[in-house]
Amino acid sequence: MRTESGDPGAKAGAPGMAPPGISLARSLGPLDLVVIGVAQIIGAGIFVIAGVGVRIAGPGLLLSFLVAGGACTLAALCYAELAAMMPRAGSAYSYALATFGPLPAWILGWDLLLEYGMGAATVAAGWSFYLQELLKAYGLSLPEWASGPPFTRPGRVANLPAALVVALFSVLLVLRTRLNALVARWIVAVKLGLILFILGVGLTRVSPGNWLPLAPHGPGSILTAASLVFFAYLGFDVVSVTAEEARRPERDVPFGIIGSLTLCSLIYLAMALVLLGMVPHREIHPDAPFAAAFRQAGLFWAAEVVAVGALIGITSVFYMLLLAQPRILFAMARDGFLPGWLAALHPRHRTPHRLTLLCGAGVALAASLTPIERLAYLCNIGTLFAFFLVCLATLYLRLRRPELPRPFRCPAGIPVAAAGALVCLGLMLSMPASSWWRLGLWLLVGLGLYAAYGRRRARTLRPGL
Repeated sequence: MRTESGDPGAKAGAPGMAPPGISLARSLGPLDLVVIGVAQIIGAGIFVIAGVGVRIAGPGLLLSFLVAGGACTLAALCYAELAAMMPRAGSAYSYALATFGPLPAWILGWDLLLEYGMGAATVAAGWSFYLQELLKAYGLSLPEWASGPPFTRPGRVANLPAALVVALFSVLLVLRTRLNALVARWIVAVKLGLILFILGVGLTRVSPGNWLPLAPHGPGSILTAASLVFFAYLGFDVVSVTAEEARRPERDVPFGIIGSLTLCSLIYLAMALVLLGMVPHREIHPDAPFAAAFRQAGLFWAAEVVAVGALIGITSVFYMLLLAQPRILFAMARDGFLPGWLAALHPRHRTPHRLTLLCGAGVALAASLTPIERLAYLCNIGTLFAFFLVCLATLYLRLRRPELPRPFRCPAGIPVAAAGALVCLGLMLSMPASSWWRLGLWLLVGLGLYAAYGRRRARTLRPGL
């Protein structure tokens, strides 16, 4: 199979189909897709963001996880239906192109770049701080200038470990996707082993009285915390990004999306119960909650195990995000919205190597220079916006094109899609105003690029399934 030269959109055909000559290798089975989802979902969201969520909602964090998980479940069912109908690289971007046309597709694709890029940068920054804490336990430390982004502390210039780890994994991702799935399996195995360790040892130190009162800061804090810990569920949509690389996408992609989200939701509730039961909520550490909880319980050896395991677990998250982001750009370049040379595949590995390295450079720069909380908020609002549009696309197709074949049908499709859109919008409205204007600025930049280049190609593309 060779790579086409010139305009990748010239032979694109219908927006729901991959053009000949520019297709990714189909090498992923259902277990690979579940592993990719779990590798992405479980990471910084539970190991880091949960500690901040406890400060907002106290033991009500349990309900916050349920609210965020419910919103993701509604969106995941919509993703599964659309992914089975349109098994193409690009995820929600490709669904919007086939459903609504070029301009909405461009907006959603540009938004997904924000979601995956800022998500990867957030996790890489968290990985760096975990690493630095682990080094301190052995009496080592980085130079102040290399320990974090500028203006967060005097003397800081850049978060050097975050930039370097992103660069390393970007190079690795140029290799075959199948190899990356095997690496993800090993990382997920370590991560699940760590979770079993936390649950097994932590349960011996749980005091049920710490779970009460359930909402010490009022019911509003539960929704606010839900919009934050929503970050913990990000990742199931990465499975839909790899749909073009699945062997039987109409069956395997829905299985991967729903299976990974269900498994991770159960794990989160169990881990939150252990964390909140081990330590009174006011004493939970916001940055490294599980390792600190074991130290407070006097289990110092266990705290070191948790710190090392969390570092490995967090690694898989930005690893999968770095896999997803260039595939969004690949789909957009293949459709002609971006210059054709970007859609070239590696002659041996059949991966979008140019885009992978380009995205890696951008993520490394953001992770090294931007405070982690700003990265997380940008990621969350971008994700919720994407989920909102995916639910609307599912609702639109159910109402306007009910006759279309659907290898996977979302149960109660119309009510689920409508509820998913409303819940995602509600979580967006609960976020700080600064997140909204940053999202607006990002979308304005994207519209400028569309007007300058993508609009010319858009005239030849029409919705079609």
